[in-house]
Amino acid sequence: MFAFTRKTRVGTAAAALALAVTLVATGCSGGSAGGNAGGDGGGDGGNLAITFLPKNLGNPYFETSNKGGEEAITEFGGTFEQVGPSEATPTSQVQYIQTAAQQGVGGLVISANDPSAICDALDEARSAGVKVVTFDSDTDAECRDLFINQATAEGIAKAQVDLISEQIGDSGQVAILSAAANATNQNAWIELMKSDLAANHPNIELVDVVYGDDDDQTSFDRTAALLQTYPNLKGIVSPTTVGIAAAGRYLSTSEFKGKVALTGLGTPNQLREYVQDGTITSFALWNPADLGYLSAYATQALIDGTITGKEGDSFEAGKLGTFEVGADATVLLGDPFVFTKENIGDFDF
Repeated sequence: MFAFTRKTRVGTAAAALALAVTLVATGCSGGSAGGNAGGDGGGDGGNLAITFLPKNLGNPYFETSNKGGEEAITEFGGTFEQVGPSEATPTSQVQYIQTAAQQGVGGLVISANDPSAICDALDEARSAGVKVVTFDSDTDAECRDLFINQATAEGIAKAQVDLISEQIGDSGQVAILSAAANATNQNAWIELMKSDLAANHPNIELVDVVYGDDDDQTSFDRTAALLQTYPNLKGIVSPTTVGIAAAGRYLSTSEFKGKVALTGLGTPNQLREYVQDGTITSFALWNPADLGYLSAYATQALIDGTITGKEGDSFEAGKLGTFEVGADATVLLGDPFVFTKENIGDFDF
């Protein structure tokens, strides 16, 4: 999924770029970003000031995706800004959405902490002409113009179930260590994992789902509690980069290392030491830098009117090539990739 044909896209006119730089540098309101709210196309084509709003700052996953977004925005001649809360709570992103709209940005790229809690703020931003693109974790579809999906929910769920099944011999007790209880992406994956386990893995028992709130210490503590509560636990699945890293840290120095399998979604740089020391056999993820990169190019395409978010629309995304908008205004990056001891040294993110 990481090999693509490079295609370069030229930036906007110098005068429009100067205006966008001024808006971001001064933090002052420049009025409407242009275009129509609600993704009906016809952006002004000039305001390429784009703000990335992750679930929370200090999260290695989003640091990587934001770098990808910045790379793309630099390529097409826009201006990049990253803002966000310190904690991933349902309403913590609202003030940042409002501020971005007041500053007159052209686009907002956001990973939602809750599917509906930020919708009012996003509606206000879109009414002011801001193009709203969600990535990683979606809002309700009517609250944004486009969703950049890292992979299908079915593909992500199946990859994690297949990995834990293989690692525990398709039999025994497992638990899930997730992010926040309201996280739309994790919740969708968990429901699909439950269905897959019930239908295809009758000898695996899912004993619990716990939430670490995408906080390292909370996730570490939840891991410890799971192992104390379920002495026969054979595996943990953590569909969140913060959670799997915290669980790996706990397991690596505990009596359970090598006895309790751990898999889920993580970045190579976070988990390299745990793969090399045998705490983790394999895990999955897409390239978050590519996800941020694609999100930025999709936002540009909305702003300049290349796409409206209608099914069948297509646009160029620099080195990643051509992408098409699917149902429900969704663009798919690709399938998850499995990292092992044999290939993890080939990646640096």
